[in-house]
Amino acid sequence: MPSTLQALAAAAPLLVVIALMLGARWSAARAGLVGLAVALAAAWAAFCLGTRTLADLGALPAAGGALLEAAFLAATILWIVFPALAIHELQLRTGSVDVLRLAMGRLSGDPRIVALLVAWFFVLFVEGAAGFGTSVALAAPFLVSAGFKRVEAVAIALVGHAVGVSFGAVGTPILPQLAVTPYSGLELAGATAAYHALLGWLMPLAAMLMVTRAFPDAGGASAADGTDTAGGGVGRAVWGWTLFAAAAFLVPFTLVATFVGPELPTLVGSLAGGLAFVAALVAARRRTAGPMPAATPARDLLGAAAPYLALIALVLVTRLIPGVQAALAGAVVGWRLGPFQGEIAPLYHPGTMLTLGFALGALVQRARVTGSATASNVLFSDFQLATARTLGLDPLPLLGAQGFGAAVGNIICPHNIVAAAATVQLSGQEGAVLRRTLGVALGYALLGGLLARFVFT
Repeated sequence: MPSTLQALAAAAPLLVVIALMLGARWSAARAGLVGLAVALAAAWAAFCLGTRTLADLGALPAAGGALLEAAFLAATILWIVFPALAIHELQLRTGSVDVLRLAMGRLSGDPRIVALLVAWFFVLFVEGAAGFGTSVALAAPFLVSAGFKRVEAVAIALVGHAVGVSFGAVGTPILPQLAVTPYSGLELAGATAAYHALLGWLMPLAAMLMVTRAFPDAGGASAADGTDTAGGGVGRAVWGWTLFAAAAFLVPFTLVATFVGPELPTLVGSLAGGLAFVAALVAARRRTAGPMPAATPARDLLGAAAPYLALIALVLVTRLIPGVQAALAGAVVGWRLGPFQGEIAPLYHPGTMLTLGFALGALVQRARVTGSATASNVLFSDFQLATARTLGLDPLPLLGAQGFGAAVGNIICPHNIVAAAATVQLSGQEGAVLRRTLGVALGYALLGGLLARFVFT
């Protein structure tokens, strides 16, 4: 079969899933089953699975092995979704969500500013620490508890986390590129960050556009005592605050990626930017709205944030201390069945970190108690390198574009959507989320492609 037809056959399952979710408004589960059937048909008809490819196995055993490998991968994703859902339920049952929401309300009564704190700085910090869908699965329920509808909450979190995905999980997506290219981590990080540095400010603006549609009258709200619930004019200047939030993250993000390396850009950018943003909010409220409301007792605030603080501490210790990282990542459980295989490092997996965060949070609170950029880089880095060499181009900008594009893809990644939707009880409406995020993903990807074509190459 000509290569063009094979390319169309390879793309057909994804196109079918997207069409059914967007056009027919099917759930991700139903659309995924049809996509699976199309994938099997394409494997047998277009790629001769079991006859020319893996001919020694036969058609049915080859397909069965592929399905087994896929089921194993799905189980590793569910190991993230389940404890993330458990943390959300814990926070609801103990009232911790209300404590945190009231604490953020002291900074601003405008839900749009709360959304920036959660769907920009918080989601980026968790992405930088854990990755693999963890950030959206934690942030979306928090947005729901803050008053957002479930579909909007998931869509906003997906858009907000995208810029940090290139260096998520303490730089894990860069590792496949290091393995197959001659470039250092610093070179790859700088090449990837250049795209986000020029285009990243569009993402919080896109997220804020979704937020303003959800709360069209937020800027004009005022409390019964006459004070501005927007926090001293914050609501009326929300777009300025959004651009400030973008700069507060992107400046340290870009500097760390360019001069330090790929492990810490998202973590440092979100932490430094979040602190600067909170400090600016406090200063603005004191200047224009008088004294701050009574503070939440530190003990209550720390208790309410315990699962998140425990998660952050666990991830930082296991990712940044070389001896600990090597020991945990080296404890691998795996299987092999002919050419099919799967493995997981259970002590290093984000799901384990989430489970421990849940357990420690429950202990502190005394409670009775989902695609990733890494996979994309594994799959396509060799392709980008070969393409650049064939065309006589500098490979580094194309590898940077690969890291950028892998992050963009997380906005519409089905497993991210399913994971986040599950934590906010949105099963069956994944297509509605995809309709809200697809345009943002396509626009951001197009602009990145233009940069790759006309600026960096």
